[in-house]
Amino acid sequence: MRSMHISGALLLAASILGAAPAGRANAAPQKKEYLSDTEADKIREAGAPGPRIVLFAGFAADRIKKLQYEFAHFDSTDRKRTERLNSLINGYAGCIDDATDLLEIGVDKQQDIRAGVKALQAGIKEFLPYLQGLAANGVERETYKENLDDAIEATQDAAMEVEKAAKEMSAPPERRKPS
Repeated sequence: MRSMHISGALLLAASILGAAPAGRANAAPQKKEYLSDTEADKIREAGAPGPRIVLFAGFAADRIKKLQYEFAHFDSTDRKRTERLNSLINGYAGCIDDATDLLEIGVDKQQDIRAGVKALQAGIKEFLPYLQGLAANGVERETYKENLDDAIEATQDAAMEVEKAAKEMSAPPERRKPS
């Protein structure tokens, strides 16, 4: 009977010790799956929401350019094409979602996010019509339709948030000329 309690206690202790490192590993900040290591480093180094929004807008634009390239170089024998298309669309949506989240944070904390708002406004004017065109006339739409619908919705949400952020941002401080 006593040996059963000891082995049970040892088993409990081993399971606790075995789980401890996994718990610590999950506490570390996680890298976004759709960002390259270089992109993740740039986001980390940017610090404030304003510059991060500009970076995410640029990364989203990169994904759109890569999508355009993929569609311009159609190869029906390419077996990984569908995977690449879906990955690019998901990456784009992730960038737009993160930029939108940063917009909300910047507005709530009354930070200077003007450059980010301008970058997103300019990007959305190009991104949304392109994505909507793919939804209507894209080659092999059925293979990426679900992800494309999510990306369009994310872009529309971002457009509303950008508009709201532009209205809610406080005006830049006026500099007085010394008298």
